[in-house]
Amino acid sequence: MSRWSARRARFRALLNEDACFHPASVFDPLSARIAEELGFESSMLAGSVASLAVLGAPDLIVLTLTELAEQALRISRAGELPLLVDADHGFGNAHNVMRTVEELENAGVAALSIEDTLLPQPFGQTRPQLISLDEGVGKMRAALAARHDPSLVIAGRTHLGVTDVDDAIKRITAYATAGVDAIFLVGVKTRDDLAALSASVDVPLIVGGHAAELQDRDYLAGQRVRIALQGHKPFMAAVRGVYDTLRALREGKAPADIQSTLPNELLESLTREADYARVTTDCLTTRTGDGPNRS
Repeated sequence: MSRWSARRARFRALLNEDACFHPASVFDPLSARIAEELGFESSMLAGSVASLAVLGAPDLIVLTLTELAEQALRISRAGELPLLVDADHGFGNAHNVMRTVEELENAGVAALSIEDTLLPQPFGQTRPQLISLDEGVGKMRAALAARHDPSLVIAGRTHLGVTDVDDAIKRITAYATAGVDAIFLVGVKTRDDLAALSASVDVPLIVGGHAAELQDRDYLAGQRVRIALQGHKPFMAAVRGVYDTLRALREGKAPADIQSTLPNELLESLTREADYARVTTDCLTTRTGDGPNRS
């Protein structure tokens, strides 16, 4: 089993548990290693966070597939934590969805979601819209046809903030029938709505952007929710920390007086300094008598 397949198998095992897990919201290799060191079961790279981290741009689908896949690969190779990636609308039609799956699978992700929102937002539209149900099903079929590793998880995603519960039930039922491994629901507001949505399909659920009354993990687990997002505070906290530190330095505060910096021991652990030191000793240090005979 390949390194990528092994973590995909672990993510699938989470979906088969009778429990609900919170993934770590990550954005680069170091944040992924922090999540792994703290014992998270999985991680997630959101499209909005990727746009902020790579481009410093809002979530307006200006990030390209290549940029997303490159960032996903940087995160994947940094450790062993399964990574769920928000692949937005697959960067176009069904053909583009297939390319998206190919690139993200090669980047080592354990799971990805394809949503049915009409993206990027068309000219003259002031609020989000969804594509037709038929086109949504076509995208899910394309995503499933494009994967080479059957352990890669494909989740079909729809947005309750854009449509109503009845339409959402039609959509997720069709996506589940098409063969997706999980359903990703955004914007669920009430327990009654979640119960109706859960009863309509028999695949695991992922939820994000849900209301306060849906924060109880035991309750969510009972509704077959296996992954529940907690927003993306880590990236925002990182930006806050950089901003406050730079502002303090700009205003004349001495570096020695800034107490919020990282302990050297933790940085050395996260950057795997001991591993690099070992390679330096074993492979970059000349030893008399070592190495092949060059005479």
